[in-house]
Amino acid sequence: MNPSESESIYRGQFCIGGITTRLTAASAEDANLLASLEPFRSHAAVPNIDISVKRVVDLSPVSGRQLFNSGTTWELHEVESGFQFDFHLAPFGLRSFKRLLVDHSFRDATLLMNDECLSDFRWRVPPLGYPVDELLITHRLTQERAIELHGCGIVTADGIGNLFIGHSGAGKSTTTRLWTATEDVEILSDDRIIVREHPGQMRMYGTPWHGEAMFASPASAPLTRIMILEHGHGNVLTRLSPSQAVAELFARSFVPMHRHEYVESALEFLQSVAELVPCYRYSFEPDPRAVEKILNLLD
Repeated sequence: MNPSESESIYRGQFCIGGITTRLTAASAEDANLLASLEPFRSHAAVPNIDISVKRVVDLSPVSGRQLFNSGTTWELHEVESGFQFDFHLAPFGLRSFKRLLVDHSFRDATLLMNDECLSDFRWRVPPLGYPVDELLITHRLTQERAIELHGCGIVTADGIGNLFIGHSGAGKSTTTRLWTATEDVEILSDDRIIVREHPGQMRMYGTPWHGEAMFASPASAPLTRIMILEHGHGNVLTRLSPSQAVAELFARSFVPMHRHEYVESALEFLQSVAELVPCYRYSFEPDPRAVEKILNLLD
């Protein structure tokens, strides 16, 4: 989807988790990438997702069958051509200040910016401001052998890829700080990691959506092992069976739940992850011994 040929065309492009997204707009401002996306800027020839950004005078009322409502920032409806995401901000009341229309395969999208709302707003509202970018990527992942997980990815100097999975408060940022204080490591993310399948291996990717420790890298690394974090005593590792691992990983994944096929494909993919990658429950204490325990681990 592109602006008409009579308009100037500006483009921005980024890649997250192996998914390249291209923005096309009639103004440079609307094609500019967010600061958080700049490290992920890409020049790939063929994007996986094409987004056309357009300014409209106003947006029609929300239509279609409602699939989800966050209660605050966004809602999702199914329409004949695919899906419609509507986004809200408190200053605009019930009006949608932007709308994302996307096909069923999450390849072609139009992002409509509501000028009636935005023209008098004192701050610039970027087209891909949160949560648009993450929503688009997590939905696109449903079409691939990949998933986003709530975790921090830490790569040691010798290339060992450790993925620490946990709900908010489980210790992901603490774990990140412990490792960076004592070891020469690369942090892919301290909060959200994308795992995807490559021939013969699983690979983890950093994302722009960081946690308290503020690490967000566009790099990737082979996934060596997974630890399910929980606070405890003694830094105890317990190997999980594949079925146990799938349940723990799914509970900490970002899977759109509004379609059963997305859930089924996520569970199938996580089964493959659990069969290829050793997975442990890690009851840890927040001190350097927690790092030593993993460094000395022999799977």
